Amino acid sequence: MTKHVTIVEDDPDVRALLARSMGAEGYRVTALETGTDIEGVISADPVDLVILDIGLPGIDGLTITQQIRRHSDVAIIIVSGRGDLADRVVGLEIGADDYVTKPFEPREIQARVRCVLRRGRREGDAVPQAADDAHQRFSFGNWVLDATAQSLHGAEGHAVSLTSGEFKLLETMVTRANRVLTRDQLMDACYGNHSPSFDRSIDVCIGRLRRKLQDDPRNPAIIRTIRNGGYMFAARVTRQAYKN
Repeated sequence: MTKHVTIVEDDPDVRALLARSMGAEGYRVTALETGTDIEGVISADPVDLVILDIGLPGIDGLTITQQIRRHSDVAIIIVSGRGDLADRVVGLEIGADDYVTKPFEPREIQARVRCVLRRGRREGDAVPQAADDAHQRFSFGNWVLDATAQSLHGAEGHAVSLTSGEFKLLETMVTRANRVLTRDQLMDACYGNHSPSFDRSIDVCIGRLRRKLQDDPRNPAIIRTIRNGGYMFAARVTRQAYKN
């Protein structure tokens, strides 16, 4: 099925450039000048990825990202002329999957869109399965991560919303529990050859996962920071294969 990309950009030239770039990749494109109607667009016509400018008139892109994340795990790439560290940290902290600084080359944004969509929830062929094609669940503490359904549930069965990047990072760490993984190893496992332009994106995503897993960042029991090493998934993991 053709992927649906929605662009929210107030600059008509940049909006047209993005629309052409996405159209050239074969995506179905919806282009908006403001984010006022974005939630309605997502509800009415399923969207696979949103390319979102920060400096929009009215509601800014960061606020829109927060609004979207309350109801949807659709992939989000922020495209902005603001390249300072604080803006990148905030954008990723509130749920963006990637952050691209203007000016950019069309080929760069095309590559990043492909990368985010590849690791998105709808890409079922990216999910590792057991040799007998059984589905897999991973239990740790009070949590259950379902690799096939790409879902995370707590002790009482409540679902926890994860972005595609958060799921991929958590899956990568769970399947390599009790091993120290460097940031570069995590970046390679999660993003392949198209690592985000922001080199602290793994740290930001780890912070979001800790909050969702209720893992005290001052004394984490699940995802530990290894000084001068990286991170280690320290919880005891039980793997279970099942068939539908």
